[in-house]
Amino acid sequence: MIELRTPAEIDRMHDAGRFVASVLEATAAASVVGANLLDIDKLAHDMIRKAGAESCYIDYHPSFGGSKFGKVICTSVNDAALHGLPFDYRLRDGDVLSLDFAASLGGWVTDSAITITVGTPREEDLRLIDVTSRALDAGIAAATVGNRIGDISAAIGEVAHAAGFSVNTDFGGHGVGRTMHGDPHIPNDGRPGRGLPLRAGLVFAIEPWFMLGTDRIYTDPDGWTLRSADGSRAAHFEHTVAVTENGPLVLTARK
Repeated sequence: MIELRTPAEIDRMHDAGRFVASVLEATAAASVVGANLLDIDKLAHDMIRKAGAESCYIDYHPSFGGSKFGKVICTSVNDAALHGLPFDYRLRDGDVLSLDFAASLGGWVTDSAITITVGTPREEDLRLIDVTSRALDAGIAAATVGNRIGDISAAIGEVAHAAGFSVNTDFGGHGVGRTMHGDPHIPNDGRPGRGLPLRAGLVFAIEPWFMLGTDRIYTDPDGWTLRSADGSRAAHFEHTVAVTENGPLVLTARK
């Protein structure tokens, strides 16, 4: 079911969004050469407890997950595109790391993701990150009253295709509010003018993710981590966005 949020509810979601943004800022800053993914997860877990928030991930067990996730943040390294399950791994110079985090604060959920390089970056990784970030910006800019879901999808896909990337549409943006995942689904490619009309009060996560060499993925033996089929690196960006009469409002904006 798709619900419209009141301005007061969007204000409360904005509080949750600021918390999610603060966790991503802290975990990104901690993601240096030698940092262990399990310590990054612990940092996020400690911040959840201190804020009186609730994890959206730790007990999450959808049909595509091998078991309950068991951690509070997704840490996807290099060829891991999405849903990276933290494990005993120390970040190395030149790694690409995507951090994806959702939490509930005051009963409202927001969801966001960022991709960074660790240590000395590779030029092709910086380009991938830039394209994915710009695709998110394009999708957000299209989230205006009078447009449709397809306009968001088309804006994201246009950035990807212009850079020579193919797009996987199995996973994409989604409604968010009292729970982490809901309608509508927002593919990262599509045709403009199609799909649900955008109205003030709609709140959803927009999340482009691209891989350098393919649009195909497979599931790691951990039952969660989705990796590129050809071993190429991936990037992932996400914001929770409210559609308002004054334009899109990014609820998870980072400082």
